[in-house]
Amino acid sequence: MAVLSPISTHKLRPAQTSPFDLWHLLSLDAPTVAALWTWFIASANHLHLPKVSILAMFLAVWMLYVADRLLDARALSEHPLDVGSLEARHHFHHRHRSSFLIGLLLASTALASLLPHLPSEAIHLYLILGGLVFAYFILIHATESAHRLPKEFAVGICFAAATFIPTVAHQPDLRLRLFPLALLFASLCTLNCLFIFAWEHDSKQTNAHPITHTAIHHLPQLTAVIAAVGLGLCLLDHHAQWEIAAASTLSLFLLQLLHHYRRRIPAITLRAAADLALITPVLLLPLLSR
Repeated sequence: MAVLSPISTHKLRPAQTSPFDLWHLLSLDAPTVAALWTWFIASANHLHLPKVSILAMFLAVWMLYVADRLLDARALSEHPLDVGSLEARHHFHHRHRSSFLIGLLLASTALASLLPHLPSEAIHLYLILGGLVFAYFILIHATESAHRLPKEFAVGICFAAATFIPTVAHQPDLRLRLFPLALLFASLCTLNCLFIFAWEHDSKQTNAHPITHTAIHHLPQLTAVIAAVGLGLCLLDHHAQWEIAAASTLSLFLLQLLHHYRRRIPAITLRAAADLALITPVLLLPLLSR
């Protein structure tokens, strides 16, 4: 029988759970970021997305993250005392599995009712992206393939693609102009995942995918390079929507700041703060209203 360490016990039953921590434990952090950036990208391009597009994004991302965490937590049913690499969010979803399953049912019903109100071009693009995400889900949860794209990179790419789809669906001629910004945001999302992995797996990085392992050991350098690219897009590319590049660059700075102070912040709060660092579009709202 496995013996729980003090760290493992803390993961299972956090001593104090603040509303900010619950934002993360309830899987509301990533949907908030996705909905905000979906709206922000469109607004930076002077487009007004219907509210159903923003709500549909929130629901879809919430369902995806909840499903992923429930699948990750399946091992707890077979080995309830074997914490392994699972974190507080996985244990929380496992303890409240029934409630999350009901939430998934309600959210899927609500999402289905919104789909007829979305532009057909957006639905077409989302179906393509959804097929790729579903295939990747099968790959990571049903196989042990070592040749797959690391999860941190796959999440970053798919997350960014989903937030840009509504804008390019409404205005296809923006695709080429937004492509560098989409790559910048995908890099930000990937680094967000890599920082989180590094914080949660300090003593277990040898089990990471080789690409992830290499990237984690060069996180400060990668962050600096991508931030420099973002700053360059802000200052040099007069055709780019500089607000998107500015928000991405600021988020990179905040992630690096969290990384510097990571040992002074409780684990759950640090994980929630990683996604809070991505809500920088809020800081640029006054500029968008001009």
